[in-house]
Amino acid sequence: MSNPLDPHAAIVLEATGLDDGGTLRTADGQPLAKALARSSRRARRRALFLVLPLLLFVLLTFVLPIGQMLQRSVTNDGFSANMPQLSAWFRANPGVIQPDDAAWAALAADLQTSAKDRTIGVVGTRVNYDMPGTRSLFTSAGRKAKGGLEPPYRDAMLAIDQKWGDPQLWSVMRQASSAYTANFYLAAMDRTRDAEGNIVKAPVEQRIYLQLFMRTFWLSFIITCTTFLLGFPIAHLLATLPMRKSNLLMILVLLPFWTSLLVRTTAWMVLLQQQGVVNDVLVWLGIIRDDQRLQMIFNQTGTIIAMTHILLPFMILPLYSVMRTINPSYVRAARSLGATSWTAFRRIYFPQTLPGLGAGALLVFILAVGYYITPALVGGSSGQLISNLIAMHMTQTLNWSMAAALAAMLLGGVLILYWVYDRLVGIDNLKLG
Repeated sequence: MSNPLDPHAAIVLEATGLDDGGTLRTADGQPLAKALARSSRRARRRALFLVLPLLLFVLLTFVLPIGQMLQRSVTNDGFSANMPQLSAWFRANPGVIQPDDAAWAALAADLQTSAKDRTIGVVGTRVNYDMPGTRSLFTSAGRKAKGGLEPPYRDAMLAIDQKWGDPQLWSVMRQASSAYTANFYLAAMDRTRDAEGNIVKAPVEQRIYLQLFMRTFWLSFIITCTTFLLGFPIAHLLATLPMRKSNLLMILVLLPFWTSLLVRTTAWMVLLQQQGVVNDVLVWLGIIRDDQRLQMIFNQTGTIIAMTHILLPFMILPLYSVMRTINPSYVRAARSLGATSWTAFRRIYFPQTLPGLGAGALLVFILAVGYYITPALVGGSSGQLISNLIAMHMTQTLNWSMAAALAAMLLGGVLILYWVYDRLVGIDNLKLG
């Protein structure tokens, strides 16, 4: 009997047999091979229509935003779009370092037009990204140039401010004259360009991004290891307890998903502060004196504690899903053959938990890398991650190109780690449930 779900079943059943030419045909006289091909195309179209909403959702909510982020990280037309004459001079004179009279005239004309169009702030902000402290230079010059400047324009611009003669400023404006730039990636790697356009290290006081990247990955690694040390015995207990007790304990594991992230973070702020519950208990027990209260918040310690608690279920659940499928007779057989408890655990039980461990570690690490609310509230200056700086550029400085460059580098780092894990362990060994 044929399978009713098979799209070819009805066609095969209705085949009439071979014709005079030796071709198998269906009941309506069509060649069987042609009918099967048409049925396959129809089935593929039906499957495509069923999957199409999901594909559109992934495209609109995942692929398109990432593409826009990558495009934003290498483009910024704040200067080129509002200073067209000076940008054209830079394109026409690629090897000229010192500006001539035409360059000064183009600068004066663009400043006047930009001031009238009220876009001078956008121009100054774009240059300020590469050379801090220059936005006010553009806004003040725009106000004075709004009524027009008299030639010679070089003397007129220098009379407004001597900084207009700085070769570094002209080098930065030349770089900003193109809408496409890699300077944001250079800044994300604590690099910049000198007056000649060479890539050099940024000033010491501006080298913050690489340090934050290293701190982010290091703290994420510590949080992942801590969740493993705490989550492994809990997952084992969940997998070995009777179902009734296991379900009760599972409710406690899932409880963080039913409470707000801000509530849990605020609770840790209450617990960990110097006048908080933890320090009060330690003083009451006589472990520390009242003047020796521990600083456990607004530092890396607070970030690790709070994020370990928040991300712990993401380690427990994959481990539990794998542990409950492990046959306990394997360990008992090893014990009966003379293996110690540690040997049976190390060589029999633990290797079977690696798919759940890998899935949990990836989940916790990737989530820890991208968290910014909890580090912002409990981390202080030493416990914040690169995600906090990305959020700052998006909400405070409004330097979306810099935020996009940092996010792209963070995404690239995560993808590299994902590739390394796939090469060493194998992504096929992951098990999420």
